[in-house]
Amino acid sequence: MTSSPASLPDLPSLRQYVRTVPDFPSPGVGFRDITPLLQDARAFRALCDHYIDRYRDAGIELVAGIDARGFILGAVLAHALGAGFVPVRKAGKLPFESIGESYALEYGTSAIEMHTDAVRPGEKVLLVDDLIATGGTMLAAARLLQRLGADVVEAAAIIDLPGLGGSDKLRAAGFPVHAPLAY
Repeated sequence: MTSSPASLPDLPSLRQYVRTVPDFPSPGVGFRDITPLLQDARAFRALCDHYIDRYRDAGIELVAGIDARGFILGAVLAHALGAGFVPVRKAGKLPFESIGESYALEYGTSAIEMHTDAVRPGEKVLLVDDLIATGGTMLAAARLLQRLGADVVEAAAIIDLPGLGGSDKLRAAGFPVHAPLAY
């Protein structure tokens, strides 16, 4: 049995399914947790339908999902769009030859990797993660895709935290950004 589109929540009302967890992962941070949104079938369907409608005619050939929550939405979108899925993993998690990109954290650095054969030059790729904060992870993933020759159609997330500047950094680097919820 499927839900009719009329019974699905509208995008702005999806905010009620995002909880803020205080002081996680460290004191003073209010973590935006999408778990309730994923758990509610109607809310998750509404979110997925939003992206499917947005990208249906964009010629997306691959969806690249960032480890780990980007895998959830990314795999659903790849399936719905008839595209392949590419995991962008934390360093050291891929079994085949890979390339990496480091990015700055508040205290130190981290890195993500992709297989060297993950994309072919010119392929239209949608980059997906759950949230854009400082933009470090998303920008590193977009740069990895570019290094492999991909055409990054858009950097998509469920939530944008514009006060932290990540979406502005992505746009300044030439990557279009889409996130239906902002805090």
